[in-house]
Amino acid sequence: MRTYDEVYRKSVEEPEAFWGAEAERLHWFKRWDRVLDDSKAPFTRWYPGGKTNLCYNALDRHVLAGRGDRPAVLWESPEAGGSRILTFRELYGEVNRFSAVLQGLGVNKGDRVLVYLPMVPEALTAVLACVRIGAVHSVVFAGFSVESLAHRIEDSGSRVVVCADGGLRKGKPIDLKGIVDRAIAQAQTRVERVIVLDRGVVPWAPVPGRDVRWDEAMAKVGDVEVPALPLDAADPSYILYTSGTTGKPKGVVRDTGGYMVALHTSMDLVYGCTPDDVYWSTSDIGWVVGHSYIIYGPLLYGIPTLVYEGTPDSPHPGIWWETIAKHRVSVLFSAPTAMRMLRKFPASWIEGHDLSSLRHVFLAGEPLDEPTYTWASETLKKPVIDHYWQTESGWPMITNHMGLRPLPVKPGSPTREAIGWKLDVVDERGEPVPRGQRGYLVAHPPLPPGALQTLWGDDERFVESYWKYFARHGKRFYFSGDYAIKDEDGYYWLLGRADEVINVAGHRMGTREVEEVISGHPGVAEVSAIGVDDEIKGQAIAAFVVLKKDVHDTPELHGEIVRLIRDSIGPIATPKVLRVVPRLPKTRSGKVMRRVLRAICEEKALGDLSTIEDGASVDEVRRALDELGGSAPAGR
Repeated sequence: MRTYDEVYRKSVEEPEAFWGAEAERLHWFKRWDRVLDDSKAPFTRWYPGGKTNLCYNALDRHVLAGRGDRPAVLWESPEAGGSRILTFRELYGEVNRFSAVLQGLGVNKGDRVLVYLPMVPEALTAVLACVRIGAVHSVVFAGFSVESLAHRIEDSGSRVVVCADGGLRKGKPIDLKGIVDRAIAQAQTRVERVIVLDRGVVPWAPVPGRDVRWDEAMAKVGDVEVPALPLDAADPSYILYTSGTTGKPKGVVRDTGGYMVALHTSMDLVYGCTPDDVYWSTSDIGWVVGHSYIIYGPLLYGIPTLVYEGTPDSPHPGIWWETIAKHRVSVLFSAPTAMRMLRKFPASWIEGHDLSSLRHVFLAGEPLDEPTYTWASETLKKPVIDHYWQTESGWPMITNHMGLRPLPVKPGSPTREAIGWKLDVVDERGEPVPRGQRGYLVAHPPLPPGALQTLWGDDERFVESYWKYFARHGKRFYFSGDYAIKDEDGYYWLLGRADEVINVAGHRMGTREVEEVISGHPGVAEVSAIGVDDEIKGQAIAAFVVLKKDVHDTPELHGEIVRLIRDSIGPIATPKVLRVVPRLPKTRSGKVMRRVLRAICEEKALGDLSTIEDGASVDEVRRALDELGGSAPAGR
């Protein structure tokens, strides 16, 4: 196998040669004039002059090469009690039909189509049909609130919405069509058509002259072929909204050619895939991971993608392992949060399932603490690879490359830069900090293929959000917004968001440092640490802990946790508030909502809760604080 150093060096020192060769592996209707145009930085353009199509490369290319009868989509739904397999040829047929449906409704190149579907095969059909005809898709997680959906409809200017009558979550129906109707009424833009996939989950009534039934529209067009439209490499493929703690959500814009090449390259070099693999990303298509590694990555590479409708612990905590055994999954991509959830249950839920097909387990989304890494590695007996990336990056920024000779693992670190990414850790002035010291994670331009091009309709905000932070010091970096350490071996250690750095009496520390120590207690399943206002120290630490099954909340346990922190970090890191809670408030994608914890502690407005998994978790945190005094010192 090639070494990481030789491949990485070429990717950053000779980017045009490296990415030019990678692009040659895919289909282009017209070859590019040059590989990279950075003349209007930071608006970097990859493969200018080239014409290609994401859908053609994900479907047509494989069908024409004689791979049409291979499985493309493996759908598994414990929620609906359904299972389905579509070959590349069958998916090709569905996508062509839906492309014709969209065209029949007047959708043209550049028009925006908002997709609000649960985890069903039709979601992939809708997305691929959009890029086939040059429409720009904007996928919204099925479950976002009326207000969140209305904003995304309005900001994107979507003319057509694709939705289902309803979704299912732990057996409970979610009225998606009702949410869509209210959002359209609220949005300050005109939606001309709504295509509704009727799953029989909730009753609904079509709006005359606007609503179209999916099945009827597909039957009407029949078997048809819609040629994939040759698109400029720089044409937008999709808009994906990412929420911050303040301000309206940002519509990240992805291009066509650069994104396609980056994902295809990552499938073998980063994820170590082979043509015989089965890939399962446990995310949702509403998030960037779902775009990149449920839809595009596996299909571009020509291997089956597993589409899963359900949660990790329902109908039982062994359902994921049962699914892996059933479909012979070889590469799994999940989140540390999911592993921490499953860690609460006895290992017997894993034992007994044939996981011999599973070769690699990748985790991303939040920092992977060492105790969770150790549990996953020892319990699954498979290589566990931590890696780091963002909605904005579109694919990994820091990782251990399984398609190259792997580097030694350091539990708690996602390893080193991904191919193409030139990263550094700098201080407030943009100067590199000494190895081993904390600082801000930045990327040197030009960003590699696949990274965001701009924000939808707001180039100025794109520059302001990602490129202005160090400009006053004459530095031009992409600002990741994260706090990190780069050690003596060049390994990166992520310490949390830069705005979650806790400054206690002048001592700066990342939330992850505190969480890592608390996670090391054998009775702790999950933890979230935040900084809260403190009159004396400026900020203090509040920590919320979820215990493993059959572990009890006692004064002794609190004392043990405090001693761990004092011994590992120092007395300065002793939490002002330490509470045990049944669960942490999380988004439906599994991320802990730290801003909500902070707002509860500081008795401030909670803000937008549209993405929260279970609102009861907020009341549980409040109750834990009230019972013992919100500002009481740590312990009992």
